[in-house]
Amino acid sequence: MGTACLLLMLAVLSGIFSETSLCLNWDPVPRKTILFNNLKDIKSFSKIGVFNYTTLTLDEENKKLYVGAREAIFALNMTDVSQNSKLIVWEAPPEKKAECIQKGKNNQSECFNYIRFLQRYNETHMYTCGTYAFQPKCSYISLENFTLEDLVLEDGKGKCPYDPAKGHTGLIVDKELYSATFNNFLGTEPVILRNLGQHRVMKTEYLPSWLNEPDFVASTFVEGNWGDDKIYFFFSERAVELDCDNEQVVARVAQVCKGDVGGARTLQKKWTSFLKARLLCSIPHQHVHFNKVQAVFALGNGQETIFFGIFQARWGDVDVSAVCRYNLADITKVFNGPFKEFRESAQKWGRYTGQIPTPRPGSCITKWHQENGFNSSLQLPDITLNFAKKHPLMDDQVSEQPLLVKKNVNFTQIAVDRVDTVSQGSYEVLFIGTAEGWLYKAVIVKSEVHIIEELQLFETIQPVESLKISHTEKVLYIGSRSGVIQLLLADCSKYSSFQDCTLARDPYCAWDREGRMCVQVDRHFSTLSLEQDILQNPRRVGEKFHQSLVPSSDKLKPKNVTVVAGSSLVLPCQIVSNLAQTQWLFNDHSLQLKNGLHFDRQLCSLVIEDVGPSEAGHYSCFSEEAGVKFMAERYQVSVVASVPVFMEARTQELNLGLVWVLVITLGAVCLLLLGAVLYLRRRLKEQLGKGAEMKPLESTLVYPISLPKEPRNFVPSKMADPEDKFWDPVNYYYSDGSLKIVPGHALCPNGSAASPTSNGIPGQPLPTGALHSPSRLSIGNIRGSGSNGYIRLNLGTEERGEFNEELRKSIKQRNVLPDANPEESSV
Repeated sequence: MGTACLLLMLAVLSGIFSETSLCLNWDPVPRKTILFNNLKDIKSFSKIGVFNYTTLTLDEENKKLYVGAREAIFALNMTDVSQNSKLIVWEAPPEKKAECIQKGKNNQSECFNYIRFLQRYNETHMYTCGTYAFQPKCSYISLENFTLEDLVLEDGKGKCPYDPAKGHTGLIVDKELYSATFNNFLGTEPVILRNLGQHRVMKTEYLPSWLNEPDFVASTFVEGNWGDDKIYFFFSERAVELDCDNEQVVARVAQVCKGDVGGARTLQKKWTSFLKARLLCSIPHQHVHFNKVQAVFALGNGQETIFFGIFQARWGDVDVSAVCRYNLADITKVFNGPFKEFRESAQKWGRYTGQIPTPRPGSCITKWHQENGFNSSLQLPDITLNFAKKHPLMDDQVSEQPLLVKKNVNFTQIAVDRVDTVSQGSYEVLFIGTAEGWLYKAVIVKSEVHIIEELQLFETIQPVESLKISHTEKVLYIGSRSGVIQLLLADCSKYSSFQDCTLARDPYCAWDREGRMCVQVDRHFSTLSLEQDILQNPRRVGEKFHQSLVPSSDKLKPKNVTVVAGSSLVLPCQIVSNLAQTQWLFNDHSLQLKNGLHFDRQLCSLVIEDVGPSEAGHYSCFSEEAGVKFMAERYQVSVVASVPVFMEARTQELNLGLVWVLVITLGAVCLLLLGAVLYLRRRLKEQLGKGAEMKPLESTLVYPISLPKEPRNFVPSKMADPEDKFWDPVNYYYSDGSLKIVPGHALCPNGSAASPTSNGIPGQPLPTGALHSPSRLSIGNIRGSGSNGYIRLNLGTEERGEFNEELRKSIKQRNVLPDANPEESSV
């Protein structure tokens, strides 16, 4: 039987995309895509070391947003969540965490206190519950000073899940807690429980026909008439009634009555009003069902309540999500319809065809019951209670077709707002979070959904865990693993033109004819000047567009473009909508795409490769959306054989500032270089001048030495001029005691001065007969001198002797090389 059902399902799925595409818009494209870096007016809150900001509770009266996270509870400012936060740290004790680890749970992800329930209890306190390292606990929070009354910890069994990954839902009605969760550590005892308050504790039976491995997602209270107040629970569970496959998961809606106190003998402390039905989100005439409900949002009050559910399915390798809308009247009709029963003889489920007891099983105690003597469920007869125990499942299904179906996306959370428009009534706006961290904003138009935009909420991929709408602040709050985000419900400033504002079909926004801008409807002083068309009549939008509400297309100034032949040309045409189609005209004729000419959707540009003279001319880009066509860009393209010498005037104007910056910079560099050259030139002249003055001394090896005031063994030449005072101290020394050096005054054997052409280069032999001057000096004499001065030493070839050798040793000891600068060498 299971194989036959599988083949049937595959056959159905094979025809989905071909047959249903005519009546259902599969995978609609969001009109706008806004990436994370382009989000405006976004505010966020997070605290280092805290994760899983998943439980959100609004307190519109006190302007507070309460957030339950992992081992922390926050009170945030609703106006700006990033400011003035308060913190309660509620950690599981180390011994509880140790026990959790010993029981085999993960110390990195499970053995913490995850806050799973946080709601207002009364005017002064809130009630909160946490997993408490797989030992759930509950307590009260004082709103006056925002502190946890940790001395009043209550057992959280049945109020909060043990496992932070398990589904859970709950709400407080008149100081009574209604919760749906698992009642034990192993997660094998599902329960819908009522605790706290004046009534006795109530819960469901532990029978598979009541709850069978459920995954709870939502609950809501609906006020009725004459005591017919009910709490509705939404969950998925493993079906027991399907003949095809009893392992299949289906979506459910269940009810219990607020005034239910159980039976007297049968169903003691158990719900006598518990009923459940299958919640079907399916495609008409195709028997294709979205079986797993992920989240439910209730819109409206009382009998006018509408439920919006998001569903997930997987068809082959494709993840598919859908949105279905259910009316409370349809749910009530199913609960008032036939029951389903398990037939022992046939071992299968079918419709109950026998007589239904009176009072009707599953009913609340209403005015009719009171008039007939049943003032409480304790007074219901056993026949009614036994039937209710064995027949919790209804035979009919609450069935609706999807409003929206999206492929390759997993919807996680949904919130809905009802918005009044200018003159076309009210519309329901959906905010849908995804597992990849995106938010879809959509509007229901008739029986379809138009996705206004998609927003990337996070820089890194993470699921949207919770959504809350503040009607007083006109703000959407998003809870995630990393923090809380605050977004405006309306951002009309992103629509910069009439056609963009009108074609967006955003109920929050309208075009102001007087101010010539897109404005938020509910914050505008008058709606008389506003233009809005959610139904999107193309003819009407086109007429309004051509009535000069915006500058007409023929006034759009063309952009001049010059391109070199043989290169590639890219002409951008930025389309503000993903739904718009582009059309290009070349010289007022439709542009034919060919090899080397194509439209790049990623660049939003027309690309022409290997441009030639035939591509020169006038290009126009048109955008067409919903039957409205208008010009987006105009270009005048010129093709030249080579790079032009003179740039276009417009280009010169754009680059004039850059040119002046370059000219000034180069001028400053040139001045610096010129100054450096002049300085070096002056220094070089000074050095060359010194070199010219020293040329007469280049033939002399000069060392700084000490000499006596008068040379020893000095014998004046007979041929010397009597007036010559060469060896006179006055002529021989300067006033500071330095020896005067007179080139060419060395004495020859004949008493005459040495020839100026004598070889005086160090290390070269002198002419024969050349003598030292002064005669026969020794190193010892030099060292013994008490004065400092300079003397020219001409080393001959014959009389170098001991002095020459001693002098070389002294030079070597002083690390003075023979080719060193004579003026800087010393002995």
